[in-house]
Amino acid sequence: MTRAVLVSSSAPPTVTDVDLPDPAEGEALVDVTYSSVNYKDGLALARNPGVARLDPLVPGIDVVGTVSALGPGVHDVAIGDRVVLNGAGLGESRHGGWAVQAVVPSGSLVVLPDAIDDSFAAAIGTAGFTAMLSVLALEPFVAPDAGPVLVTGASGGVGSVAIALLAARGYAVTASTGRTTNEDSLRRLGATEVIDRSTLSEPGKPMQRATWAGAVDSVGGATLANVLAATRWGGAVTACGLAQDSALPTTVLPFILRAVSLLGINSVDAPVALRRRAWERLATDLDPALLAGVTRTVSPEEAMAIGADVVAGLVHGRTVVAIPR
Repeated sequence: MTRAVLVSSSAPPTVTDVDLPDPAEGEALVDVTYSSVNYKDGLALARNPGVARLDPLVPGIDVVGTVSALGPGVHDVAIGDRVVLNGAGLGESRHGGWAVQAVVPSGSLVVLPDAIDDSFAAAIGTAGFTAMLSVLALEPFVAPDAGPVLVTGASGGVGSVAIALLAARGYAVTASTGRTTNEDSLRRLGATEVIDRSTLSEPGKPMQRATWAGAVDSVGGATLANVLAATRWGGAVTACGLAQDSALPTTVLPFILRAVSLLGINSVDAPVALRRRAWERLATDLDPALLAGVTRTVSPEEAMAIGADVVAGLVHGRTVVAIPR
């Protein structure tokens, strides 16, 4: 048994005791210290069937903690290792990290670099991990001196970390947000310009003035279509979210007239080698003080209450869930 937040189709979310199996082959038992609140966690709390595919379900697509037991098989981690896991079905098709203990697939665990403590790892979370994957994908296409790089959904978790990571590498970052009251915070993260998301959110022309050398998009929909239409020749745009829409109302023109590349980012199923590379870069490229300025820590009970706000885009930065022992 473990104490956990439990979401069920038959009752409101609650903190209760949950049966926890012993780790099977290829699995590890992690004593959880922290998790976080992500967009998918908010959807799970609302019992969105596209996310909550287990009923009942423990939310939490992030797990940070220490390995306390291993199931049979070959493992790349050892008992006592401090580890992090983002995605890999957690909080969707298997119980996640809003629990005192979690059984997770050991093949996706990453041993945390010494420079990243548990709370910082949770503040980074899936959002920061996805932002790092986006930057890694963008770098071969867009050099820091190539021109401005746009970050949409800039006030959210992915956007906030992406701004800090890109700025640390010398990119000139333009932040697009629906909450321009956060401008000072976004500039502290490294944005050189802040624009209102309304300039991108309505359907536009299939080809627009070439503005962006590249972009990190977590919004989708008409916003992503407009970003593609305004990307310079040879530029690239990463896509990792659908906060506005899963549809992409665009044409082939940006791709065949300007050789623009659209790069999909999937943090859930990322192979462990890429996970390790991303966390190694996070350890060197992300200033903990910058992220601390846009991070708050809550209890599991408080996390349940703010899930809807995260989905509605009302939460700026990152929210860490401290798991009581």
